[in-house]
Amino acid sequence: MALAVCLLFDARSERRVRDLWSRLEDAGISTLASHTHRLHHPHLSYAVLLDWELAPVHEALCALPAADPFSLSLHGTLAFPRGRAALAPALAPDVGMRQARVVTAVEVAGAELHHHYRVGRWLPHVSIATHAQGTRLASVVRMISDLLPLTLQVDRAALVDSSTGETWPLPHLL
Repeated sequence: MALAVCLLFDARSERRVRDLWSRLEDAGISTLASHTHRLHHPHLSYAVLLDWELAPVHEALCALPAADPFSLSLHGTLAFPRGRAALAPALAPDVGMRQARVVTAVEVAGAELHHHYRVGRWLPHVSIATHAQGTRLASVVRMISDLLPLTLQVDRAALVDSSTGETWPLPHLL
């Protein structure tokens, strides 16, 4: 399927997202908790690669400068086609520059980038629901808005194979 360059959250932040996933699952709404291999982590993806060689991509990302952990402030819900819903973050300007560096690095490493992650097309989000259409989407929006505003702490990065859940931690935050 795909390889994602993911920003991951500290334990408290991850627990908050997983708690939301659990509440939605209890309401009969599919989330990343029950999607595909069930090994998903709450995350924000900088890039999704459709074709890649792991070693050159990993090496290119390890060569990027280390970045500091940061807070991700979430203020709303995004609705995507096919019933996908996500948390909508506000980002500091340097996070957009970080994403652009990651995109350049993976493309130079020979990876094929999904078009939604190209610089200028990236819509940052934290995935929540995977199949929330019609009235279920309204339930997702209500449950998310009951939580907001929400602040999550980004403290590490990893490569994640979306087809297997296999994860390769990166040595520093990007």
